[in-house]
Amino acid sequence: MATKHEQIIQHIGTLGIGNKISVRQVAKDLNVSEGTAYRAIKEAENQGLVSTIERVGTIRIERKKKENFERLTFAEVINIVDGQVLGGQRGLHKTLSKFVIGAMQLDAMMRYTERDSLLIVGNRVKAHELALQEGAAVLITGGFDTEEHIKQLADEKEIPIMSTSYDTFTVAAMINRAIYDQLIKKEIVFVEDIFTSVEDAYYLDAKDLLGKWYELNDLSTHSRFPVVDDKQRVVGMLTSKDVIGKNGQTLVEKVMTRRPHMVQTKTSLAYVAHMMVWEGIEVMPVVDQSNKLQGVVSRQDVLKALQQIQRQPQVGETIDDIISRNLESLPEDQTIFQTAITPQMTNQLGTLSNGVFTSLISEASRRLLLQVKKADLVVENITVYFMKPVQIDSEILIKPRLLEVGRVYAKIDVEVFNDKQMVGKGLLMAQLIAR
Repeated sequence: MATKHEQIIQHIGTLGIGNKISVRQVAKDLNVSEGTAYRAIKEAENQGLVSTIERVGTIRIERKKKENFERLTFAEVINIVDGQVLGGQRGLHKTLSKFVIGAMQLDAMMRYTERDSLLIVGNRVKAHELALQEGAAVLITGGFDTEEHIKQLADEKEIPIMSTSYDTFTVAAMINRAIYDQLIKKEIVFVEDIFTSVEDAYYLDAKDLLGKWYELNDLSTHSRFPVVDDKQRVVGMLTSKDVIGKNGQTLVEKVMTRRPHMVQTKTSLAYVAHMMVWEGIEVMPVVDQSNKLQGVVSRQDVLKALQQIQRQPQVGETIDDIISRNLESLPEDQTIFQTAITPQMTNQLGTLSNGVFTSLISEASRRLLLQVKKADLVVENITVYFMKPVQIDSEILIKPRLLEVGRVYAKIDVEVFNDKQMVGKGLLMAQLIAR
């Protein structure tokens, strides 16, 4: 049976898009405490079912599909620009297909303004009215208000008209940045994208006999299974080490390993991969916030996803993308790397930033290991020494050198040069992942 928390989230999911949601009303409708209602509404916000807007409240929104992340809802726009809603609140859940800056003549502005777009404009009441009639939302910049009949029109058409204190071009830059950030998030793989759901996963009950482990071992390719209690909460893991030499009639709960490593659906693939390599884990249970079993994620799932990511083109560029793209090996020596310091790699003083310097050392070490050991790395520890600042547009050489290397461990010394002078050093220790 679903918990009160789950019942509230299910109830929120049945509400119409655009409906306003209050803690008090949910508590009254479902006969729960306001504290329980508040926590469930916050969880619904994390799941993308609702959005909370200052001076408006919490509204039901449409959950985004991952491939549609480049679309922002008007509710998100309000939060991005610290704005307020003047009218058309019931349309805040809608997404904008594009935005138009209204810095032109009225007739030219209307040629570009279409249904589901957003007109960013100053105190031009006629433009506000024409945009709403076309089915476009309006964001008024400079902190201006609009006339009452415009607000009424927005309410009738359920199209938002909003106001912000920022100027037009600052607002456009903020929205562009938000879209870009979401494009980067779109490319981050989470456990929810790769795990095996509980309906198809193999697991044990704490009251099962050990003989059940042998049955599951024959049915699957795994030797490690989650153990759940009568409420489907994960209470342990049963592995081949736990069952060796034990009687098949022993209860699972007597020999299972308690307090196992667990992950949630919103855990990133990078974190799971690190944990599995670090702890030597073959299978991890996937749970919700109350530790109820949602499924399992295996080492094979993670490796397949990592291989798939490497084949996919990147939509946006992060600092790591820029570093990776610009770092090249020397033709005469493939173990020495060079790069130019671009503006994105510098701090406010125009010199190479500490974070980028560390990333350059990590990336050069990774490429050296790929050449020498055909292996990737998970950084365990890195120590960096800065000796001289590196100016923008400088060319630097990075010389990684293997000090120690084994089957699963490597120690690498890295020296960085600019104009034949050493400007920094690094010592990196890492766990190896065979490719």
